[in-house]
Amino acid sequence: MTMISVNEFKNGLTIEYNNDLWRIVEFQHVKPGKGGAFVRSKLKSLRTGAVQEYTFRSTAKVETADIQTRQMQYLYNDGSSYVFMDTATYEQLEVPNAQIDQEAKYLKENMIVNIISHNGETLGLDLPNTVDLKVVETEPGIRGDTSSGGGKPATMETGLVVTVPFFINVGDVLTINTSDGSYVSRSK
Repeated sequence: MTMISVNEFKNGLTIEYNNDLWRIVEFQHVKPGKGGAFVRSKLKSLRTGAVQEYTFRSTAKVETADIQTRQMQYLYNDGSSYVFMDTATYEQLEVPNAQIDQEAKYLKENMIVNIISHNGETLGLDLPNTVDLKVVETEPGIRGDTSSGGGKPATMETGLVVTVPFFINVGDVLTINTSDGSYVSRSK
């Protein structure tokens, strides 16, 4: 493990702090008129998903975490866990439903994702920035209503509900942003 100064923080860096693994979501260096400089940060726990704010003195040092990522293919959900397979070794890994509750809304069978682990402990998965999902349920499109700026709910094949423009119909394949669950475009 390597110790780094909090002045070396970068978004996406993973650190060990307070007996937990944290990914830096955002940070800000602050130099007040009086007193010493400090770093205000927003950290996301890789174990629980909770986001917390921490303030560090500018002289503080933290330990970087040794995070491994493996590319794996999502196979299926057996009811209690999601099953992934390493495409090189055919080794299978089961991840409990509760551990990837949010990410599961974007998973499709045979999709390739990065599994994140630390010292043999599976922490979660990294999704691509966008995924293409098929609309399975929505209200019928209203002809000519393309510029009103509103939206309607649409249920995707994974159960995710997304607000989409009025011209979207059942069967359309949409590109969805995985960071916030928003509609990006119709897929080609």
